[in-house]
Amino acid sequence: MKTCLVVDDSRVIRKVARRILEDLGFQVAEAGDGADALAFCRSTMPEAILLDWHMPVMAGPEFLKRLRLEPGGEEPRVIFCSGETQVERIREVLESGADEFIMKPFDAEIMVGKLCAAGLA
Repeated sequence: MKTCLVVDDSRVIRKVARRILEDLGFQVAEAGDGADALAFCRSTMPEAILLDWHMPVMAGPEFLKRLRLEPGGEEPRVIFCSGETQVERIREVLESGADEFIMKPFDAEIMVGKLCAAGLA
């Protein structure tokens, strides 16, 4: 079973993402910010990470940069999930190591499409 870490400061978004991912057969873990997510990855590296952009403590882009420096940190497929709309900022995270980008709000169909594009479904 593939594992996915859902990193978002919104409990609602984590709950919605969890439901979709579990229905797709993923084992799901959650983190409320990038620092907690990095600690999780240091103990158990997931196959996939659904990552919010704007969070307290450590935002998504900083987490991604640090993740990619960790042993095994180049392996997880990272899908940014954000309300960010500036094309140049989205391009920036894709060029810095994210595999896909989902615009909030999202639904199961969008999630499946992005997981497929990232080679996860």
